[in-house]
Amino acid sequence: MKLKISAPEEILDTALLLPPSKSMGVRAAAMDAFSAQAAAWQPDGSADVDAMLRVAATRSGTADAGESAAALRFGMALLAATPGADVRITGSGRLMERPHDALIALLRSLGADVERDDEAIVVRGRSLDGGEISVEAGASSQYVSALAMAAPLMRRGLVIKIDWNQPSLPYIDMTLAMMRNRGIDARREGNEIMVRPGTYRAPAESDIEPDWSAAAFWYETAALTAGFVTLRGLSPQSVQGDSRVSEIFTRLGVVTAFDQEGAQLSADPEMHARLDYDCAPCPDLVPAMAVTAAMLGVPFELSGVGALRHKECDRLEAIVRELAKTGAVAEIDRDTLLWDGRRVPVMELPEFDAHGDHRMAMALAPVAVFAPGITIDGAECVAKSYPHYWDDMRAAGFEIEEVES
Repeated sequence: MKLKISAPEEILDTALLLPPSKSMGVRAAAMDAFSAQAAAWQPDGSADVDAMLRVAATRSGTADAGESAAALRFGMALLAATPGADVRITGSGRLMERPHDALIALLRSLGADVERDDEAIVVRGRSLDGGEISVEAGASSQYVSALAMAAPLMRRGLVIKIDWNQPSLPYIDMTLAMMRNRGIDARREGNEIMVRPGTYRAPAESDIEPDWSAAAFWYETAALTAGFVTLRGLSPQSVQGDSRVSEIFTRLGVVTAFDQEGAQLSADPEMHARLDYDCAPCPDLVPAMAVTAAMLGVPFELSGVGALRHKECDRLEAIVRELAKTGAVAEIDRDTLLWDGRRVPVMELPEFDAHGDHRMAMALAPVAVFAPGITIDGAECVAKSYPHYWDDMRAAGFEIEEVES
């Protein structure tokens, strides 16, 4: 689907309810499928959560994880510790090309029966003893979360030793908090995670918050329009690491006030001359940060972003390529994304490619504030995490129409 987008003619003033946190929803779907009680929450219809529900509900046959690495990895670990499970997990897009071998090796070291071919990962569940395992530096936080979620199903539980410099600790701490809310003794002390054997019990009420990762694109919109945005239900007391977006965007001219309704975003004339930030704990925020800074003319150096090469697309290359269509000449230096402020003339209205990546599509849409009539090809990919994003943009006053590809 190719969309043509133009910005509101009047000052932006909108209020909306973000989708439930994708990260929390996927974890809830995984854990509650192995719970002794029925879940207290309703799926939100996002592609990742739906994929997790499919994988977690399957005990024999084939399960399609779609493009969701979380669904594949969490499902793989939980099913590996479920005696009698015999599941072939498939995927689409870049999923089977993304790195999973290290998690397979970790599960095998615990006695799991997991195999991989070019098209699927085959899991034959069995009773696992657990014990202690070490996860090397640089491993995805999803590996650690997958092992932690499977640990209560193991006879002795599990002690997971991780690298102290693990950049994505907020995601791991989110997993542990949700496990505790489901009756599991799971805690982290320094670089050790300790999970005792137990039985999952779904919480009496949903513990899934509105999605702070999705909020980033409305912070971007507020920054580029100097308008007003109310994000209902957001709270500064969040287990989501991406809640730091409210602090990051103070450097890009957006202030946040919290009240009973949620987060109130408004413009601030004070803006930093540069945006230098270690994004290792919050890589999902990078597309919104980079596009916002480039559009506002704020040079940036975003470090710790190497993991973005292994998302739905190579997000680093995609950001550089799409920013070039606006005239901004960004560069990649190993695990750092840089822009020194250099621009070249652009003679054509940008025709953006979403690269099959929901976060790329949502980060590029607000560029319409500066270039009315931009197009985004592949815009349907927002369904992965924010199915009603385009509806919310229309409600905010953006003109959006489908055009021929």
